[in-house]
Amino acid sequence: MNDILLDVRGLSKHFGGILALNEVSFSLEKGSVTSLIGPNGAGKTTFINVVTGIHAPDSGEIHFQGEDLAGMEAHLVASKGIGRTFQLVELFSSLNVLENAMVGRHSESHSGMLSCGFSLPSARKEEKRIRDEAMESLIMVGLEKRAPDPISKLPLGERKLVGVARALTMKPRFLMLDEPAGGLAAHEIKNLVELIHQLVSKGLTILVVEHNMPFIMSLSEKVIVLNEGAKIAEGPPQEVRTNEKVIKAYLGEEV
Repeated sequence: MNDILLDVRGLSKHFGGILALNEVSFSLEKGSVTSLIGPNGAGKTTFINVVTGIHAPDSGEIHFQGEDLAGMEAHLVASKGIGRTFQLVELFSSLNVLENAMVGRHSESHSGMLSCGFSLPSARKEEKRIRDEAMESLIMVGLEKRAPDPISKLPLGERKLVGVARALTMKPRFLMLDEPAGGLAAHEIKNLVELIHQLVSKGLTILVVEHNMPFIMSLSEKVIVLNEGAKIAEGPPQEVRTNEKVIKAYLGEEV
């Protein structure tokens, strides 16, 4: 159990009459890459939103490093070391690339309104620290030369990487990537795979939600499959790939 970072038990969530998550249970080991797949409406993004505190679960437990986070507010969940990206890139169009990456760390800022308003030395020092950490994240995703550019100048693939950089600036222990390969060109997907392997080598644990099956199969140590809110399969990629329930629900007949 010392190697388990995230342990989810009996997680359920309703939205009106729709059962978005139905008694979902699984665990993730530290330093692993796991993919969460399933057809549209299977509950994948709902799972991320429940784990990160955007939605409270109706029932179940979310143990992260031994602490139950179920129902905890989103900013408190983030402070525990859980980061995420969004399926639709949520960036601030009025900020440049570096400033968007800096947003990931401002939730941890200790400077109050007074010190920031009067630009006190403590606030300036903290702002520089956040800026330096954000630049480190941009270097990690290969966008350091884009730091001063407006977000509007970046193509989709680079905007998605800015979202990853923002999440990395939070210094997470666990990172959830919501459809990071969607809309990317082949060379961008290759670079993304290399980035994920690099992050794992640094000790990060990653959960990827994705539809791109070649990407998933080349990347994951374990694949978890949801369908209609319930887990229908879990195991190594090749084992899941040949699972009859998965073929019927998601992958199609030609596998």
